[in-house]
Amino acid sequence: MRMFVTGASGWIGSAVVPELLRAGHEVVGLARSDASAQRLQAAGALVERGDLDDPDTLARAAGDSDGVIHLAFQHEVAFGGDFAAAAAADRRAVAAMGAALAESDRPFVLASGLLGLAPGRASTEHDGLVPSAATRANPAGRRAATALLALSLAGTGVRSSVLRLPPTVHGDGDEGFIARLVGIARERGLAGYVSDGTNRWPAVHRSDAARLARVAAESAPAGSVLHAVGDGGVRFREIAEAIGRHVHVPADSIPPGRANEHFGFLGPLVSIDSPATAEVTRELLGWEPTGPSLIEDLEAEHYDRRR
Repeated sequence: MRMFVTGASGWIGSAVVPELLRAGHEVVGLARSDASAQRLQAAGALVERGDLDDPDTLARAAGDSDGVIHLAFQHEVAFGGDFAAAAAADRRAVAAMGAALAESDRPFVLASGLLGLAPGRASTEHDGLVPSAATRANPAGRRAATALLALSLAGTGVRSSVLRLPPTVHGDGDEGFIARLVGIARERGLAGYVSDGTNRWPAVHRSDAARLARVAAESAPAGSVLHAVGDGGVRFREIAEAIGRHVHVPADSIPPGRANEHFGFLGPLVSIDSPATAEVTRELLGWEPTGPSLIEDLEAEHYDRRR
């Protein structure tokens, strides 16, 4: 298939592109900069210049493809304080690409999130189909509306699916949330966790997430919700202790009232208890995670060796 991939030069996309190419697919990657275009070309992909604020380009590229994997999101806008604007841009992009794929039975895979989906219990693929008060209160929950839009495309002849990703898609080279936590521990001389640190985060290795994105594009039924979960729920205290061991700082509790001061923009997220399962996904698609666990990656010093 000729797959159009947004976010193709990003952390997850740069693993999805070679995964697709190895499986014999042709890849067209969206690039908003010369540097991104060069990375895609070096990886063996074709390049489509544009960004999420260019729905005409997105629609044309989607229409010229055999399917879409939509990984891009305006993270700079979101974490700059305007999550609503970033989520709105994402919905416009999904609508444009979905319209271009209508009545074709071509796949559309949307990357979405797991954190805060069902706080306090293990979320499943059946959760989040009706937005709850918990997801509405979580800024990232605004992406739930985009996910529902993507799933609704199944009613217009698109083989759409939603790929929910954990807050940490980890591996060597990761510069995401875990890398930021390592940096905070180094800066403050303390690897922190909130209260007793028993809240849990799901996680997945980047290679496993990339493989699931490919399998979803190839065979996920229309209207599928998929969970890319390797670790169902790693206690935050374990994460902090692993960081502390290799940064050579103590791990200790941060009072809830000081979480924002210590963790910055991650403050509202680090105390969320949000485990998740992937049983439905594994049964539906035969996907099994094989990459290292989050703690194994931390013990391998992929994060603390970068200064």
